[in-house]
Amino acid sequence: MNVKKWALLAGAIVSEVAGTMLLRASVDHAGWSVGVVAGYLAAFGLLGMTLREGLPVGVAYGVWGATGVALTAVLGSMVFGETLSPVAMVGIAVIIVGVLVVQTGGARSGDEERVEVGR
Repeated sequence: MNVKKWALLAGAIVSEVAGTMLLRASVDHAGWSVGVVAGYLAAFGLLGMTLREGLPVGVAYGVWGATGVALTAVLGSMVFGETLSPVAMVGIAVIIVGVLVVQTGGARSGDEERVEVGR
């Protein structure tokens, strides 16, 4: 298991969630907009680096997107007092299970070969 690709993916997730939280904050204070752009640029840059390390795009994007949605929903509730209903919490649990299924399915299929693109 290549720890580097997962560390890059974690950085992409944190950057995307930070950018999204700052996007919500910029509704009240436009000054946060610079952080939104920086967060999203970092997220996509790190996601690209993750793909270059050989993590399949389906796994990388699935984990990135689903984890970002779950974290954003939870943080939105904690930071901004947004409603997180029991149905939404069930949805987050389903997302987490889905990410685990995608990740374990990708690892078992042997598809984690490095793909050379544009070289």
